[in-house]
Order: sequence, then structure tokens, then C-alpha cells
Amino acid sequence: MTTSLERTASASTAEGSGSRTFAVVGTAADGLANLAAALTEALETRGFVRGQTDQEAGIVLNLVDRASPRPFRRRARGTFVAALWSLPRPPEDPLTETYPMLVRALANISLCYIPGHGVLFTTMERGNYLLPEGENLAAEVVTRLEPLATSQLVIDNEFRRDLEPELWHGDALTEELAAAGRRLGRLGLLPAPFPVEELVSEEDLRRIKRLYAIGGLSYGNLSARKDAVRFWMSASGVDKSNLEEPGRDILLIAGYDADSGKIILSVPPDVEPRRVSVDAIEHWMIYRQNPEVGAILHVHAWIDGIEATDVNYPCGTAELATSVASLVAAAPDPAHTVVGLRNHGITATGDSLGEILDRIEPHLLRQVPMS
Repeated sequence: MTTSLERTASASTAEGSGSRTFAVVGTAADGLANLAAALTEALETRGFVRGQTDQEAGIVLNLVDRASPRPFRRRARGTFVAALWSLPRPPEDPLTETYPMLVRALANISLCYIPGHGVLFTTMERGNYLLPEGENLAAEVVTRLEPLATSQLVIDNEFRRDLEPELWHGDALTEELAAAGRRLGRLGLLPAPFPVEELVSEEDLRRIKRLYAIGGLSYGNLSARKDAVRFWMSASGVDKSNLEEPGRDILLIAGYDADSGKIILSVPPDVEPRRVSVDAIEHWMIYRQNPEVGAILHVHAWIDGIEATDVNYPCGTAELATSVASLVAAAPDPAHTVVGLRNHGITATGDSLGEILDRIEPHLLRQVPMS
């Protein structure tokens, strides 16, 4: 039987992702017809064209009923889906009330229109902010949406059974990752946004995991340099406070094939690995550009006064990786710096994960500013 290891583990990336074609599906309800028409016009003004079929579109605006949202089925394509829906009044807790819709609609982003107030954006990374009502609301929504919808995911994994025997059970660095993960848990820096299993059916949960190439919704990641080329990194969807098995929970990244867009991992022969964190391409860029960086930590927290990215690109995209790596490289001391990811969190570099945590812990703010 062919295992997931013997296949090249992949997620939908090339098809649809980055395409400048769009489609509008679903039935307008709750006064969404005018906004949907305005968004269509704004997309066309920005040079997007309607796909011949819904399945050929790179971007789909899915008009959903908040009582019974109907997901758009991508059929393994890398389509960017925005769930467009409405609430009659601003929610008391915007994230708690809009995030479940994002999940139930299997969307990349939730656009909740609140008449007289604006459009409330909610991303899978827990970014949540209101774009106020105004004369050019639709054009401003598309301006915010365009870089996210056309960004290129780099989340394909290629597993090679070539890890050195002496590393099959890990080393001092994997122990360091495990210890740092436990420390993050004690500090309350590993949030689980919502009990997703309670929001969707088992079938939809399986689709979500396939769609986002994850084993579960888990936030934050950490890595440590092994040598000039390779580094250990936490897996996707694993509880970072419980990193146990090298080759499964902690993976050795051995390279990046830019032509195919695949992260290359060395694994033991008898371990069924998880996928590596979607931020692997970001860590790869930082390590390659800054040989003095020994470790990298990403958490959903904030530090006042730091430089930050301008656009809240989705996790796992080349654009986010380039933005963060550029900020790190431009810092006065790239090997010991902290940069912000807009509406998302921070990425910190250092000599080791322990050194990073010692340095940043006194300054951490649990609430990430949203804009």
C-alpha cells in the first residue's frame, strides 16, 4: 500500500493560487447584493477577469448565509476563497463570532459586512479588523484582498528517507526545541483559537485539514540551525508543548527546491512524519540570508516599537516569507532581532531558543494590534 510518506506530500499550490481570475458564487442575502456587485466591479477595475467556470477561478467570492453557510469545494485546486456574509450589527466579540464562519465556510478569509459600519476581516491566522464604511468601501476591500489572494503558497513537502542514523532519535537541538515548546506552553503563548471540532462536522474537519495542509490548528513554531544548510523545525498541527519524536514532531529541513516549490526534509526510515510548519520557507530564507542566526521563534504575541510587515499575507506564502526575511536582514543586528507580522504576531532570531525567550519574555504583549 502506498503511504503518505512514499507520495510527495503536497497541498494545492500552483493551480488557482496567484491567478487573476475570479468567480462569485452563492446567493446574495442580508443586503449583500449591492456589495457583491461593487466588489465585482472593483475586481474588474484591478484587472481581474471572470473565470469561464467557478472551478477555473483563482479567487472565489462565496456569498454565504450565516445560518447555514455552504462551502465552496475547491476540488484540490489552490483557489483562494473569501466568505462574504453579513451581520445586522457589530458583534460584541468580533473574533469569536466571525471565526466560526471562516471555518464552517472552509474559506481563506471571512468578509463580514455590517451595514453602516463596514467590512470585518477575519483571517485563519486570527487577524481581525474592521474596514470602515465609506464611498470606496468595495475598492478598499479589493485593495486589501488582492495581495492575499494572489500570493503564492510554498507548503509542499518532499520527504527523503536519508536522515543519518545518529539523528534518528534526535540530538541536543531537538531537546532544545522540546524544552522551548514546553516553556511556550507554560507562558500561555500557544493559543488554540477555537474548538474547531465543535464548530464543524467530521467530514468538514477533514476537508479543513487537507485544505490548509495541517494535522490540526496549532499556532507558533520554532526552529534551530543544525549546520550551514539544515535546521530542525517543529511540525505543523502538533502541540508545541509536546514535541516528542524526531522525524515526526520535529523535522530536519535539508533544502528547498525553488523550481518545484517543495521543502525537502530528511526523515528516519521507519517514521511516518507530519508535515513541517507552513512557515518553513520563512525560516529557510532567514537562515540562508543570515549565517549568524542560530534559532528562530514565531509566536502570536507582540512587542511595542518593532518594525512590522505592511501586508498581512497568509502563512506559508513566499510573499510573507520575503517580507519577514527582509525586515530581519535590515535590522541593526539580524542575529538578535524581533520583527512583527501585521495582524499576526512576531518572529524573533537569536543564538538559541532559550536565549530568544530570555530576551523577549519581559516585553511580550499577549494582544496583537489589528489594523
